[in-house]
Amino acid sequence: MSQELENIQDQLVKHKLSSDDYIHIKEILGREPNLVELGIFSAMWSEHCSYKSSKVHLKGFPTSAPWVIQGPGENAGVIDIGDGYAAVFKMESHNHPSFIEPFQGAATGVGGIMRDVFTMGARPIASLNSLRFGNVLNDDKTASHQRYLVRGVTEGIGAYGNCMGVPTIGGEVSFDECYNGNILVNAFNLGIAKSDEIFYGRADGVGNPVMYVGAKTGRDGLGGAVMSSDSFTEESKSLRPTVQVGDPFTEKLLLEACMELFKTDHVVGIQDMGAAGLTSSSFEMAGRSGAGMIMHLDKVPAREENMTPYDFMLSESQERMLLCAKKGSEQAIIDIFEKWDLDAAVIGEVTDTGNMELFWQGEKCAEVPVNPVSEEAPELDRPMTKPKYLEGLKDISIDDFDKVSNQEAFEILIKSMEVVDKSWIYTQYDSMVQTNTIKNGGMLDASVVRVKENSKALAMSADCNVRYCYIDPKGGAAAAVMEAGRNVAMSGARPLAVTDCLNYGNPENPEVMWQFAQGCLGIKEACLELTTPVIGGNVSLYNETNGVSVFPTPSIATVGVNDDQNNVLMSSFQAEGNALYLVGESKSEFGASLYMKEICGTVAGILGEINYKNELMLWDLVIQANKKHLLESAKDASSGGVAIALAKMAATSGLSCDVEMSTSDSRDIFAESMSRAIIEVKAQNCEAFEEMLEESMSVEKIGTVGGDLVKINDISISMDDLKESYFNTFKGVIEKDI
Repeated sequence: MSQELENIQDQLVKHKLSSDDYIHIKEILGREPNLVELGIFSAMWSEHCSYKSSKVHLKGFPTSAPWVIQGPGENAGVIDIGDGYAAVFKMESHNHPSFIEPFQGAATGVGGIMRDVFTMGARPIASLNSLRFGNVLNDDKTASHQRYLVRGVTEGIGAYGNCMGVPTIGGEVSFDECYNGNILVNAFNLGIAKSDEIFYGRADGVGNPVMYVGAKTGRDGLGGAVMSSDSFTEESKSLRPTVQVGDPFTEKLLLEACMELFKTDHVVGIQDMGAAGLTSSSFEMAGRSGAGMIMHLDKVPAREENMTPYDFMLSESQERMLLCAKKGSEQAIIDIFEKWDLDAAVIGEVTDTGNMELFWQGEKCAEVPVNPVSEEAPELDRPMTKPKYLEGLKDISIDDFDKVSNQEAFEILIKSMEVVDKSWIYTQYDSMVQTNTIKNGGMLDASVVRVKENSKALAMSADCNVRYCYIDPKGGAAAAVMEAGRNVAMSGARPLAVTDCLNYGNPENPEVMWQFAQGCLGIKEACLELTTPVIGGNVSLYNETNGVSVFPTPSIATVGVNDDQNNVLMSSFQAEGNALYLVGESKSEFGASLYMKEICGTVAGILGEINYKNELMLWDLVIQANKKHLLESAKDASSGGVAIALAKMAATSGLSCDVEMSTSDSRDIFAESMSRAIIEVKAQNCEAFEEMLEESMSVEKIGTVGGDLVKINDISISMDDLKESYFNTFKGVIEKDI
């Protein structure tokens, strides 16, 4: 092999490009690419930016409804929430960076998702997160490292969100050995804007200036998009330089500068510089409008010396935006950003060539057609095979294991890392800043904020039971959509739309691609049946270390609207003497249940029945009964079944309960049948509530709030013991190494 060929091969390996990719690039350019051009193709054709393995399966997602203003394809999705206002929201992953450098990885994940929202013209008002860690319970090196990651990720999320003055109001945290080599950090943000003042990431109008605004560019984050599109190995710690470094104080200035700018008539389009930095923002803005662009890279504000065109195009320095301005508005825009102590520079202009032309000190250093890079990136239809591990899983049930008493099972489950209160995490987040929070972390089920502009409330919930997705990738994904929507409905809000973050393993593994394809089918089916369109999202693949992939983890965040911010339904017991109802059919369904994992030590079985009609009936009942002020609280019964749901309602309220639930098997109090909720009703409202029940709906009056002990069938526990297990277990585990 000649030296030239060796050099080319080395560069292809470095840039994670195949020989076929290189041939395709030469066909597009009509010549050999230079290093800058190779870097551009590498970033834009990476899995992280191009979705080349996932696009074929994402097609067909329901994305429209009368209330959808903007679906997938922009920085964030937008829904109409009435009275001239819109909710703008999105969820994205920062998995690989957070595993390598937990504080900065999580912090910049929060910063990035906020920019996606406020670049649309919306002021961020609420954040959630969906976090997955490995085994934190053992005394070995792996568990110790996982505890370190929990502490670092929590600190990073809190530091960035708190400094931005945006409340982190909830989320979910779960633990499983499958995440030992790849933790998942999914960040969600929601903002409010006027529905007729939404800004888009487009570069229109030949001759209009292209401007760089925000923080200066450094070399941090170089290769981040490519790094996030590959599996981990033992050498992955060397990738720490590819993790971005965030500065929330600069982002706060950027937010306020953008909010001021959006009140003017100067902006044609604006785009966050996220993954792949200036490369992705410029190509995407030009690609959406079919335009070309000229950029002078030596005019980009820099904070390091001797930076090259390659550095400027591929840097993932944070807190930066690219905007297309109206010609003649340049100085007015510069004045706004200088007022906020930020850089602003004209670095190029829109053209009609369809090409991206890059200049360095007056000389052209790269020229690449826009569409083949951004709009026509490679699309792969990878081979798929049903995973071998699924063979025999359906034949396993709880009857195959030694029976334990319900009291013993309960005392184990209530201390499960999945169940216990995570106040150690959420108290590090400022949840009350902006003074709009109604339900925050620890208050169970959906989180809720008021919209002071129109007196409504927005409920939001992020959910995914990964054990369900492991035994049934399609059904598990559908169940995630159902549970996220159910949590929102239990607050009295009507679920309207979802954003997703699809976390899977290595797409080059046919079994992983089968899992992914099945997950997409489940989301499509559930969102269609429940009328909750997908308005945006993110795909994170290559969550694999040393050949071991994570469980399929399609995190779903659902947003809903409650027309009355003063009538938000709580999820904890409200008063002694109130009646408790279990709505929804209960069966002995234990497939991939918490009981199976913690008591039987396995993840197996048959997923519970999915019935969208029953799900919608439950939503409608709670929403309508709440509008009539008949309900005191509502909580879905999911992980751990009715027993754990009741225990959580009791612990978080400090009120006991006396419950007797009908079961065909005594263990059914831990079963995880779907589409069920526990509803609390005042005695004087019971008759009116029961009149609202449909004949086909399964309902049982199971007991009352109050008493000396928490009693659930043959389980009993004092409030002091319940609170000790529920509130103090997590802190003891996570601080074990401190």
